[in-house]
Amino acid sequence: MKNLREKNLRERNLQGRNLQGRKLLSKHQLGEMQRGKHQLRTHLLFVVLLLQAATLCWAQTIDYTLFKKQFNIFIANDLGRNGYYDQKPIAELMGRMAEEGADPEFILATGDVHHFNGVQSVNDPLWMTNYELIYSHPELMIDWFPLLGNHEYRGNTQAVLDYSQVSRRWEMPARYYTKAFEHKGMTLRILWIDTTPLISKYRKESDIYPDAVLQDDKAQLAWIDSVLSAAKEQWVVVCGHHPIYADTPKEASERENLQQRLDPILRRHKVDMYICGHIHNFQHLRIPGSDIDYVVNSAGALSRKVKAIEGTLFCSPEPGFSILSASKQQLVLRMIDKKGSILYEVVRNSRITN
Repeated sequence: MKNLREKNLRERNLQGRNLQGRKLLSKHQLGEMQRGKHQLRTHLLFVVLLLQAATLCWAQTIDYTLFKKQFNIFIANDLGRNGYYDQKPIAELMGRMAEEGADPEFILATGDVHHFNGVQSVNDPLWMTNYELIYSHPELMIDWFPLLGNHEYRGNTQAVLDYSQVSRRWEMPARYYTKAFEHKGMTLRILWIDTTPLISKYRKESDIYPDAVLQDDKAQLAWIDSVLSAAKEQWVVVCGHHPIYADTPKEASERENLQQRLDPILRRHKVDMYICGHIHNFQHLRIPGSDIDYVVNSAGALSRKVKAIEGTLFCSPEPGFSILSASKQQLVLRMIDKKGSILYEVVRNSRITN
């Protein structure tokens, strides 16, 4: 019995020491938790201040008086990344800037709204994941006037036209078309053209781009010539997907074909700007012997590196979009990065003196 009592006493003493140790450990843990909460509050305060500063910086980036009394157009291309690679943030930026005062009349989509293999039908899920659910800001529920890019040509190009019968805002009346606009005495004509069939590479690779070889390239070039011959507007802008001049690792034959087939028509009719995408970066070029501003609009999603070449006045690898503003006095294209900053302006002054 004595041995049993001594054993029980030793166990109680041991339990007491263990309990005291646990109490001491709990106090230590409590101190760590309190310090952790203090650090968390400090970090949260820092994040809030950082967000406030970022919002303030964004708000101060753009002087929205630049867009007052102007005819403003948002230009976007190379978008189809299902919201990834900056696509959704840039889409939200477009909506916020429209709301804050950039006030676009419509959105000009210069190709590759759908990357990779285009779409197969008007019911393809990519219409939702690449377009409808991404450009969902209320201020972007306006007309979108698109054209076809090379990636649309990997799929069903007719479905891209037919989507005009499905979506209220998707307005694509033909593979190439023109529209004229008037605003406070200013007149502007825009041509949307279909550059993929004008490039031999795509016509030859009919297994990859099945619809390209089916298009009458000569008929389109004749149409471009006839529309520009009749154009009397103050400003004339031609939009296609592929560049005529640009820094790019893509095959030189793409640009050579357009320099031979398209550029002489644009020069002959003294077009003001040729605006395109395809290269996934911003570029502005002027070429000796031509008075045209050749503009590459960056991708509204994944962008790529770029370097200056002969004729380059500006280039940037930043993703983003552009805003074209027209008045009687000037035609101005502003390149906007994903933070909402104006990277560069292409400015043309009116030749009209009165």
